[in-house]
Amino acid sequence: MKLLEECKQAKRIGISGHIRPDGDCIGSCMGLYLFLKKVRPDADIHIFLEKPADIFSCIRGVEEIDSDYGKQEKFDVFFCLDTASDRLGQAEEYFCTADKKINIDHHVSNSGCGDVNYVIPEASSTSELIYNLIDGEQLDEEIAKALYIGIIHDTGVFQYSNTAPETLRAAAHLISFGFDFSRLIEETFYEKTYLQTQILGRALLESIRFMDGKCVVSVLDKKTMDFYEATSQDLEGIVSQLRSIKGVECAIFMYETGVLEYKVSLRSGGRINVSKIASYFGGGGHVRAAGCTMNGTSHDVINNLSLHIEKQFIEEQDT
Repeated sequence: MKLLEECKQAKRIGISGHIRPDGDCIGSCMGLYLFLKKVRPDADIHIFLEKPADIFSCIRGVEEIDSDYGKQEKFDVFFCLDTASDRLGQAEEYFCTADKKINIDHHVSNSGCGDVNYVIPEASSTSELIYNLIDGEQLDEEIAKALYIGIIHDTGVFQYSNTAPETLRAAAHLISFGFDFSRLIEETFYEKTYLQTQILGRALLESIRFMDGKCVVSVLDKKTMDFYEATSQDLEGIVSQLRSIKGVECAIFMYETGVLEYKVSLRSGGRINVSKIASYFGGGGHVRAAGCTMNGTSHDVINNLSLHIEKQFIEEQDT
C-alpha cells in the first residue's frame, strides 16, 4: 500500500479510531494526522476520537481532535485505524459515506472493512504499520513521538510477545529523532494517578480465582465507579495486572457500562486464544489481548466466558 498515492487527489481527509481509544489508537491516529498535515497542507484534514486521557497531551496537535462529532460534509478519503468500522462509534457514518475508505489495523479479528485494507495481524501495533507506510525522510520529531507512544502501549514497553525484531528497529529509528523517550514511557505508561491506584487496589482486592487458579476475574459495578467518580480511562492496566498474578493463565476484568451491560477485557498467557472468545461475543482483538461488550448479570457474563475458556483448556489437553 502506498499511503500518499491513495489520497493524493483528496481534498477532504478524515481519520478516526475505535471507541475508548488506547495508546496505540491515539498514537497511530495522531501520527497519521501530523504526517498528512505536513505533506498535504492543501487538504482539509480532520481527526475524530473520543477525548483522549490527559497523559496524551504531550502529543502535538492532540487538542485538534474533534470529539463532538458534528455534521460533516462527505470525505474524499476516510481512514479507519486500529479497528473495524463497527467500533468507530459516531465516526462510523463519516467512514461509510466517504468516497474511499481505508482500513489500517493489526487485529487478527479484523477481516478488512475498507475499499483499501492494510491489515497485518503479525504487526505489533497499528502505529508500527503507520511507521512502515511513511517514508523515513518525511518523519519528524513530533510524528515519531506519536508513533513511539503507540508502539510502547501495545507492546507493554516491548515486553509482550507481539514485539518482533522489526518493532525494535522501528522504535530505534523513532527515538533517533531526539525526544525524551524514557520520560514518555514513565508518564504515559507507568505513572498512575492516585484515583487509578485506588481503583486498581479495589479490583485486585475483590478479584476471584477459579479453574484451579488458572483464571482470575474482577468486576467493578456502576455503584463503585460512581463512588470513585471513575471513567474508563481510569481502568487502564487493571486486566494486565490481574494476568501478572503467578499461576494465572487467563484474566478477566469487566466493568458495568449500563443496566445489565459490561465492558469485558481479556488477557492470556498464550494457552488461551482470547480473541476467539471475544469474537464469539461480538468483540475482537489479539490472541493474548481482546475485549467485548456483554449483556446479563455479572454472574451470567462470567459463566458464559468460563464455558469458552474451559473448552480451550480441554482441547489443549486432548492434543
